[in-house]
Amino acid sequence: MQLASYPSLSGTTVFLTGGGSGIGAETVRQFCAQRARVGFVDMDVAASEQLVSAIAETGGERPTFVACDLRDIDALKQAFVELEAKLGAATVLVNNAARDDRHGWAEVTPAYYDERIATNLRHMFFATQAVAPGMIKAGGGSVINLGSNSWWEASGGMPVYTSAKAAVHGMTRSFARDLGKHRIRVNTVVPGWVMTERQKDLWASPEALEKHLARQCLPDLIEPLYLARMILFLASDDSAMCTANNYMVEAGSI
Repeated sequence: MQLASYPSLSGTTVFLTGGGSGIGAETVRQFCAQRARVGFVDMDVAASEQLVSAIAETGGERPTFVACDLRDIDALKQAFVELEAKLGAATVLVNNAARDDRHGWAEVTPAYYDERIATNLRHMFFATQAVAPGMIKAGGGSVINLGSNSWWEASGGMPVYTSAKAAVHGMTRSFARDLGKHRIRVNTVVPGWVMTERQKDLWASPEALEKHLARQCLPDLIEPLYLARMILFLASDDSAMCTANNYMVEAGSI
């Protein structure tokens, strides 16, 4: 596979949430390979520190990690202050962090509902609010939110998660309108079923994979790399006129 290089990303400061594993970790790797200045937050300290070391050992641009529970908005804001002090103001923000824990609608309590929204949606709003002033000062930027095709497919078994992910699309379009006059682009990347280690460990049984592949137009499983590469494009100058839209990376799943 031959992949593109993006000269406009070299030296660019990128902040990313949930960078310690899965799609986030692969995205950190890919930005570092483009020589971007990457800062990421995650609550899994061990996995995040291991990622930083692994990237440094391969000769990539060493990312900066700050431990943070994104459900605590004050902690998120402070983490971004720390990252900005080390790396400069971000002109790219990747709102990636989320957890697709399964839950039955009948058992959801108000407390669980609020915690799921805090995990999967609320931090995206406040992360954007935190970085937008720096992007305005810089003359532009790119915000990339991670959505999900689960609600497009009317998936069951996780209604608070799908509610949050559906809301990401509305948030993206509203921010795109409000921030567009400052040349800040805001888009949503929409993954299909991505084969992260978490998905493989919890749900990717042979039977489930066979059923899912039958619904895709393409016959291959989706790896985190494919999401990361779409994110790179939307962060780069190559996507200068792309905003307020959904970019599907789901292999034509129906």
